Amino acid sequence: SSKKLLVYEFMSKGSLADLLFNLETRPLWRDRVRIALDVARGLLYLHDECEVQIIHCDIKLRNILIDDSWRAKISDFGLAKLLMPNQTGIVAGVRGSRGYMAPEWQNSGLITVKSDVYSFGVVLLEIICCRSNFEVNVSTADEVLLSTWVYNCFVAGEFNKLVEEEVDKITLERMVKTGLLCIQDEPNLRPSMKNVILMLEGTMEIPILAFPPLSHVNSLSH
Repeated sequence: SSKKLLVYEFMSKGSLADLLFNLETRPLWRDRVRIALDVARGLLYLHDECEVQIIHCDIKLRNILIDDSWRAKISDFGLAKLLMPNQTGIVAGVRGSRGYMAPEWQNSGLITVKSDVYSFGVVLLEIICCRSNFEVNVSTADEVLLSTWVYNCFVAGEFNKLVEEEVDKITLERMVKTGLLCIQDEPNLRPSMKNVILMLEGTMEIPILAFPPLSHVNSLSH
């Protein structure tokens, strides 16, 4: 037959977006930590281990699928870009998802692997806190933008406000710092996915944040 079929692995639990915000289906903390690492390793493969470097361009909760063992895999490569060996980035139209797009993509159309790092940072903060990057039903105005709220809690040393359950404080602090580092406005201040993994695993010291991430406000307005 001339017809061709694509066969995908069945991810029985569906998307992380459907699981994370539902108290009945929310992954436990240990599973959330593992999911974050799974996504990070998937991005490392796309960025550094494929024959052709791939920028996913649409990393978000909806595009992370979960199997029966709470393992995560990245899906939906409809916006993905391939980089040739002589390329470090490309210019493309703004087509990503609101709240997850890196500021340089919105402002100049430039896409690099650091654009995926930015999106991963937003996802990581959502995984930690089990809430959307933009939420109107909150107690104070400072909590509307997840990145602003997380940064304020980080500065105050009030990491316990970010999670509802009892978690390992060292792991929580490590994940928060890594997430905030990933959403720095300047791409060169964001870590590579290899370093993200090392920081999440606790085998690499996390650099001090240069300044609070401010571009997330703009990304939500597009």
